[in-house]
Amino acid sequence: MNRRELLALAGALGLSPALARAAEGDATAARDAYLYALPLIEMATSRARLLKAPGAAVNRLTHTRTLSDHTARWVTTPNNDTLYSAAFLDLTQGPLTLTIPALGARYYSVAVMDMFTNNNVVLGARTVGGEGGTFTLVGPGQASTGPNPTRIATPHAWLLLRTLTDGGADLDAAHKAQDGFKLVGPAGGPVAAYATRDAKPADYFATARALLASDPAPSTDTRILRRVSAFLGAGPYNDAAAADGVDEAKLITVFAKGRQTFINGWAYPRPNLGDYGQDYIYRAIVALQGLGALPVAEAMYMKAAGDDGAGTFTGDGLYRLTLPAKLPLDGFWSLSMYEATADGQYFFTDNPLRRYAVGDRTPGLKRNADGALDIWIGRADPGGERTANWLPAPKAGPFSMTLRAYLPRAELLDGRFRFPAIVKV
Repeated sequence: MNRRELLALAGALGLSPALARAAEGDATAARDAYLYALPLIEMATSRARLLKAPGAAVNRLTHTRTLSDHTARWVTTPNNDTLYSAAFLDLTQGPLTLTIPALGARYYSVAVMDMFTNNNVVLGARTVGGEGGTFTLVGPGQASTGPNPTRIATPHAWLLLRTLTDGGADLDAAHKAQDGFKLVGPAGGPVAAYATRDAKPADYFATARALLASDPAPSTDTRILRRVSAFLGAGPYNDAAAADGVDEAKLITVFAKGRQTFINGWAYPRPNLGDYGQDYIYRAIVALQGLGALPVAEAMYMKAAGDDGAGTFTGDGLYRLTLPAKLPLDGFWSLSMYEATADGQYFFTDNPLRRYAVGDRTPGLKRNADGALDIWIGRADPGGERTANWLPAPKAGPFSMTLRAYLPRAELLDGRFRFPAIVKV
């Protein structure tokens, strides 16, 4: 039932205009409550998935020893550039100590996100350097005498470590780099079971209330929490209006309604990516489509406009992206291919090359005489010399592409440089 139908029903039942408007207000509040709580829900869902891995536990680093491929479904929009290591943190029993090894020139980043998906800190090659160090992760209201105290905004958090590798012969060295990271501290408490984003509205909002009790919102969110208190507070609320509002919220998160602006074929991240403030809609969209995104100073994620102008490709033909010989970044870049799911998430797709991305470290790429690079994109092998630069698309169905640029320079950050569009051949 949409909002117009809800108001019509209210009129047919003889309800006063004021009551009809109240029902509409409930639907709007339900929409906003769903969007506000979605990052918490997605974090809890990812935590539950991670803790199912062999040897995984709260406050313990779990290492993935291979680059993500089409079987990796634990978090949306993964990269194929870095090995992931992760730990969900419980700081309620006291601080944790994180040791970062000396990695020299190897790229790494340790992002610690609060349960609202804000990056509270990114410790890495850009901020710490290649010599490493020891850091104390401190929860709200805690005191710490440990080295380099680093405050985390919620009692629970997600630590996500990315370690760069070219794969192949470099994997052993990359594994040693992962093993040099140490996380030490009190054992975490038990983790309750929570509803997912697809739960019935009543169950979704009950889980949201439980998560907010476990990890309270900042005082800067008082205004919105008062406005949606029927759903995230004591209630009661209109069930039909709740369903209507939730349906609208899902459309916003899946299609990023009104939140993407494409410039020459690419949607660039907002400056507040990874540290959202009160931009609750953008925060919810990223939680669904790119959970764990780094802030723009660390990495920029550009989404291709696609055939529909909104981020989705559907064609069976050949596409081309031509990149200049040099790009304005101090790190590395990659163009990743994803199959799009019906619920708005993105995962790598199986293909004959087992190639999920093309980047500056992809072996065997053929550059043009001027150093520019043509990347050929399509469901079928383009043949000849083009095969070396082929990024395979899914055999069928919609797909999406994300261009990552790590450690972007000022001209990319401020918009003086723009990537060329992907074109149909």
